[in-house]
Amino acid sequence: MPSSPTPSERERSDAEAKAREKEEQAKLPYKWTQTIKDLEIAVPVAGNLRGKDIEVVMTKTKLKVAVKGQTPAIDGDLTQAIKVDESAWTLETVGGGGKEVSIHLDKSNKMEWWDAVVTNAEYKIDTSKIVPENSKLGDLDGQTRGMVEKMMYDQRQKEMGKPTSEEEGKMEMLKKFQAQHPEMDFSNAKMS
Repeated sequence: MPSSPTPSERERSDAEAKAREKEEQAKLPYKWTQTIKDLEIAVPVAGNLRGKDIEVVMTKTKLKVAVKGQTPAIDGDLTQAIKVDESAWTLETVGGGGKEVSIHLDKSNKMEWWDAVVTNAEYKIDTSKIVPENSKLGDLDGQTRGMVEKMMYDQRQKEMGKPTSEEEGKMEMLKKFQAQHPEMDFSNAKMS
């Protein structure tokens, strides 16, 4: 039975995978980054082009980016759906006299990382290695925010040696039961 890798072997393996991933991504005809909420894509084009020379077709599930009359830099089904009304593209001048098509895609599912822009991308990234940026509680939806606040409260209570919200609920239930049944002896009652 093979043994699991040592921490140094795992580190080396991760570093090799990251270097290979970086090399593969550099071969793509575009650069892209993402947050949990959106994607930013930059497609380099010649500096003499204007917006009318660029073809960008963006739907909820597809993306095509090309200089008219040329092979598209991106053409395929998106990895996940986007919000088309919240997504946009511009043609921007960059250093060295070049330009780039800058594309902002607003993710429909803001809880999932993408391994590629389009499903037919030649190279994919390992989303399990993504370290997300810190987010603010205000960025979360109501249900998720409530869950995170409860977890934070419970953690603080544990650190102070006090009961968690669940334990407080059980104690409150016991108090109500005791009040309703004063004839019963609860001196040896244990909560688990």
